[in-house]
Amino acid sequence: MQPRSRTGRRPAGPGRKRLDDDRRDELLGRVQAIVLAEGFARLTVDTLAARLQCSKSTLYAVSSSRHHLVATALKNFFRDAAEQVEREVATVADPAQRIAAYLAAVGTQMRRMSVACYADMLDDDTTREIYTVNSLAATSRVRGMIHAGVESGDFRSVHAEFVSRAVGLLIDGIHSRELLDSTGLSSGDAFIELSDLVLAAVSQPAP
Repeated sequence: MQPRSRTGRRPAGPGRKRLDDDRRDELLGRVQAIVLAEGFARLTVDTLAARLQCSKSTLYAVSSSRHHLVATALKNFFRDAAEQVEREVATVADPAQRIAAYLAAVGTQMRRMSVACYADMLDDDTTREIYTVNSLAATSRVRGMIHAGVESGDFRSVHAEFVSRAVGLLIDGIHSRELLDSTGLSSGDAFIELSDLVLAAVSQPAP
């Protein structure tokens, strides 16, 4: 396979328009903003080109198809969101507050995604897989923090794996939209609520 750039695009072949990295990143960022705000089920390359005031060939220089362009924009969103979440968590020393901060930060990032985008993402096989991978990573991260806190004695005596699995089921419920449909919460708000729930579950009782 040919190596891919940071944007997930293969190097341009013969006859394909070439863009420098700054221009490519700029266009991807603008595509991402449109996708997050409005969704993408009805988004076409013609529409994007008109709104971004560029040619279709310029967009095809960023990605080989409209579908791949959207997928790349969402991959970049989740990558950048994960980096921001970890930066915020790194400043929190208390183990219980760190878990709450992690989930709250995930919620803050997911609030950037509109309901329309979230629905489109789960309705498309490729973008749903992108979200699933990131959702599983979040579940694994929280599970590790819960186990570490119980083992160190910083958390109250709970069954770490049970609590971890329960959190995983709740994240799955957010992912599947089951919890969102039944509560009316957005995915971002649901992660904020989950952070409060986990904090209450693992915190040591007040003396």
